[in-house]
This record gives sequence, structure tokens and C-alpha cells, in this order.
Amino acid sequence: MIRLILILLGFFVIMALSPFLIDEKGYILVAMGDITIESTVLSAIIMLTLSFVALLISLKVFRGGIKFTFGTWHKVAFAGQRRGIVNFNKGLAAYMLEDYSQAEQLFAKSAVPSKRKQSAYLLAAAASAKQDLDSNTNHYLTLLEKETNKLKDLGLESVIVKVKLLMNQDKAETYAKARALIDEHHKQVGHDSRLLALEIDLCIIEQRFETAINYLTSARKDKNLNDDRILTWESQAYYGVFNETICQHDQTQLNAYWQNLSRKIKHREAILFAYCQVLADQNITEPLNKLLLPMLKKSPSGEFLKQLRTLPIKQADELIIQAQKHLHKNIHSGKWLSCLGHLALASEQFSMAEKSFASLLKLEQEDYGIQYDQQDLQAFAKAHSAQGQHQAANELWLKASNMK
Repeated sequence: MIRLILILLGFFVIMALSPFLIDEKGYILVAMGDITIESTVLSAIIMLTLSFVALLISLKVFRGGIKFTFGTWHKVAFAGQRRGIVNFNKGLAAYMLEDYSQAEQLFAKSAVPSKRKQSAYLLAAAASAKQDLDSNTNHYLTLLEKETNKLKDLGLESVIVKVKLLMNQDKAETYAKARALIDEHHKQVGHDSRLLALEIDLCIIEQRFETAINYLTSARKDKNLNDDRILTWESQAYYGVFNETICQHDQTQLNAYWQNLSRKIKHREAILFAYCQVLADQNITEPLNKLLLPMLKKSPSGEFLKQLRTLPIKQADELIIQAQKHLHKNIHSGKWLSCLGHLALASEQFSMAEKSFASLLKLEQEDYGIQYDQQDLQAFAKAHSAQGQHQAANELWLKASNMK
């Protein structure tokens, strides 16, 4: 504005001084065909100056008008998108606050206007899954798939979440969809621990135990997968293979499979107990005792004995004798009293089981501390029930239920 005022001021100064500065007005003639234009030099300068000033004013006004028009149009045109983004952000907050119903509605509402369809549908599916609304989850996954087909690109993280949502529904048809999705991105399994974990989980669900075992080699090398999870996979996969082998073939075939495993594999406790579990389930006593006795003779850890008590060993006399030998050396050993009690209960020697568990609980009164757990109390209750001592059994069941 100041610039415009200065220009106008300069113009009027020139207009005022020009008659005094120029004695000869000069003459201009412009001929274009039959048209001629005549003017003095002073008049031409005045006209050009006026035209220039008018042009500057027009540009100033026009540029301001463009700015105003564009800003207004932008506000109107993108108002819906801004509301969509606001709803999307509110949905995230609701999801974090575990208000999954509200989060689902907000994500579904924001998908189109916010132009974040993939993220919104994926999060809406996750929110509905938290509410066990499988039909809603599948609806959002279908919408997500349509968007993916348009864009021809679904990030690996989105694939992983989608597979998890499908698997969590625990249905044959959703497992099939999860399998198709993993197979579609199969090249990534060896490069992403999350997808590898889902592949192993799904193989176990599908009872493709040998395939799961093959993947365990990669899983053991992956630092992102913790040992407990790998141990669970080993137990499930090898138990599946062992059980499948004896059910489809016979004990000889099962033994041959076991013998063909490397010594390193056979020494893994999860795999060893998976094999023992199948032997105990099938009441195959001799090979079972042959495996467990040498380990009991040494000094097994408390965790090993806790695993041992889960086996349904119906003929445990040799193992019971070995547990009693350890108790003779230390009659206040909680882990061996527990082991003896569980072995006796599994082999239906209820009186022996009752005495062992009674001694185990008595250690607390003798200032040896609490050396029993919930599973010990439950086994003690079963020993009482088997002998018709129902009141004592009920007291133990109550105590076990109150024990963390």
C-alpha cells in the first residue's frame, strides 16, 4: 500500500513539473494501415503512466481475491476430511482407553472422509475382535481387502495384524483365510519373526507338525523369539508328531522315529517330556521307565519334577522307589515329597499319596516354609476323594482355589 501511494505521489509530481521542464511538447504519430494515432510526447507519457498504475492496482486486487477465494474453497472442500481425521484420532484414544465399542464406531465413521481407509478398517476390525464380534471383524476385513486390491499394496504389519485377527476367531474358515494370506507373503516368513511365529502357530493348529518342526530351526536362531515360546512350540509340535506316529503306525515306528533324532534334540526337556507323555498316554511302561529312571537317579531340578508329575504314569513302582531313596537322604525335601505324592496318585496308590502330601503340608508347620503349590493341593484332594474322605477333600479344593 505504501508503495502504491509513493507511485501515485511521484506521478502527480511529474505531472505538475513537466510543463515547466519541457518547453517543446514534442509530437508522436503512429500509423497502422488506415488508422493513425497522433499525440504529444507529454500526453503519451501520462497515458502510459496511468496505464501502468491501473495495471498495478488491478494485479493487487486480483491477487488478494485469488487468495481469499482459494482459502475459502479449501476450508469448505476439506472440512469433511478434517472431521474424519478428528474422528480417527478420537478412535485411537478410545481404543487406548479400552472403550472398544466407541473405537469401532469412530474408526468405521472416519475411514472414508479421513482418507485412511486401510488403517481405519484394520483398527475397526481389531476393536470388534476385542468385543468378540466376529461378523463385524470379518466385515471390516472384507472392506480392507477391497481397499488392498485397489492399492495393490498392504504393509507387512497390516498383514500380520490381519492374520492374527483371523486366527483369533478360532474357526476353520478363518484359519483357511489366514493360511492363504501367509502363503501369499511366504517369502517374508524367513525374514520377519512375527510372521514366522504366526506360521508355526498355524501349522500346529492345522496339525502340520513336521512343517512346524522344520520352522523351529529358524525360530531358535531368531533373537526376537523368547525361549518359553519356543519350548511351547517344541512340546506341541513333537507331541503331535509322536502321537500321530503311534496312532497311524505302531510302537515300533514311534521308537524308530525317536531313535533317529539327534542326541541334542532328545536332550531337550520339552521334547523328552512330549515323548514321555505319548508313552504314558499309551501305557507303554518299560521304555518310559528306561528314560526317566536315569534322570531321577541324578539330581533333577525342581522344574523337571514338576513336569514329571503331569505324566499319567499308571505303573510307577520303579520311579516311586527312586523317589523314596531321595527322601531317605532328606525327609524334609518338599520337591521329593511332592514327586512321590503325584507318582503314587497316578498309579492309584492313594494311601501313599495321602501320606506324602500330608508330610509336604506339615513342613509349613515345622518352619520349613511353604513348599507346596496349587497342583499339590488339588492332587491331595483327589487322594482324599478316592478314599471317600470328601469333607477333607472339599477343604483342600477350597484352599487350592484361594491359592494364587
